[in-house]
Amino acid sequence: MPSVTHEALVELFKNRPRLAAEMVQDALGQPVPAFTEARVESSDLAEVVPSERRADVIVVLLASEQQRPAMAIVVEVQLGVDPDKPYVWPVYVTQTRARHRCPTRLLVVTIDAAMARWSARPIDTGHPGWTLTPLVLGPEGVPVVTDAEQAKAAPEVVVLSAMAHGEGEAGEAIGVAFLAAAAGLDEERRALYADVVLSSLNAAARRTLEAMMKSGYQYQSEFARGYVAKGREEGREEGVREGTLKTKAHDVLAVLEARGLEVPADVRERVLASADIAELDRWIRRAAVVGDACELLATNGS
Repeated sequence: MPSVTHEALVELFKNRPRLAAEMVQDALGQPVPAFTEARVESSDLAEVVPSERRADVIVVLLASEQQRPAMAIVVEVQLGVDPDKPYVWPVYVTQTRARHRCPTRLLVVTIDAAMARWSARPIDTGHPGWTLTPLVLGPEGVPVVTDAEQAKAAPEVVVLSAMAHGEGEAGEAIGVAFLAAAAGLDEERRALYADVVLSSLNAAARRTLEAMMKSGYQYQSEFARGYVAKGREEGREEGVREGTLKTKAHDVLAVLEARGLEVPADVRERVLASADIAELDRWIRRAAVVGDACELLATNGS
């Protein structure tokens, strides 16, 4: 089952089709042709491989008034070693090239440096002269977005930045930049991106942001101001600690439900009854990776 991290990365490239071209050109230094539109196309390559092996995202760059395909980019999110990929990736490239009749590139996206190295290995197809070397966007290639205006112009890029760099020193600044951009998003994207960004930040960055709320920091977006106001109201009514416990408990359940996992009544009751903030923080992280909601309580590991 794909993880929430995998699905979140896929959604970024679907929601902002030009992101693939931007990363190929700006982050990896590979030129792309001039285009007037970037369009997500069907990634079902079932004619050649089973449908469950379909590519994550296929983006076609269209040029000129005739909207002819100028280039296609096969985007593959890779978070773990998969020995099948060196065999199916060349198929994705050739099938996409044949379908759209244009130059085609393979862009592998990962937020793990070790996986970036694994994914970048040249693939010897066995045919003389044809070795496929994937273009790999790893954490080092993802820009660190801390500027509010840049975040507003490309919300998906700041979310990608949080996923790649949120555990580092820039985590707090990336989080604030995202909050500045969140007001311009529709409700569904705002909720998804906020969950992803918050779960990507290091604990110190989250604590610092909470302190900034209490000290009267003025956020730039209506979304952030509403979030702060809600937190203050909960603090007045139930106390800051009770409000924090309630919010974190609901965050745990929200992550599980967003992944389509069924949450049994006993698991839901245990989560909502927790009075341990550290325990809830562990469960938020585990909720993003467990395969079954019951696994959430099986161990105290993070």
